Amino acid sequence: MKRGGCVYIMTNKMRTVLYTEVTSDIVARVWKHKNKVYPKSFTARYNCDKLVYYYFYPHIEEAIAAEKAAQAGNRKNKIKLINSINPEWVDLYDGLTNE
Repeated sequence: MKRGGCVYIMTNKMRTVLYTEVTSDIVARVWKHKNKVYPKSFTARYNCDKLVYYYFYPHIEEAIAAEKAAQAGNRKNKIKLINSINPEWVDLYDGLTNE
């Protein structure tokens, strides 16, 4: 059976860095970013600990394709993507853990 996946975007406090990735377990992955489980990782070095966008796809292959498209795009396109679901750029992580 195939599992789905999420494309997500993390940012730092000043919104100067946008980190786009894909995962099959959004809650666990974002928790790792927030807790800097891997201190030498990109998100730890640039303090990307705020989840500002995520979108679930029923098949991981779809999520991977969407992630590649988002990463290939420019910053302006990523900002549009974020603003489409989260215009205030609030941290969406708490909403994930309360569901």
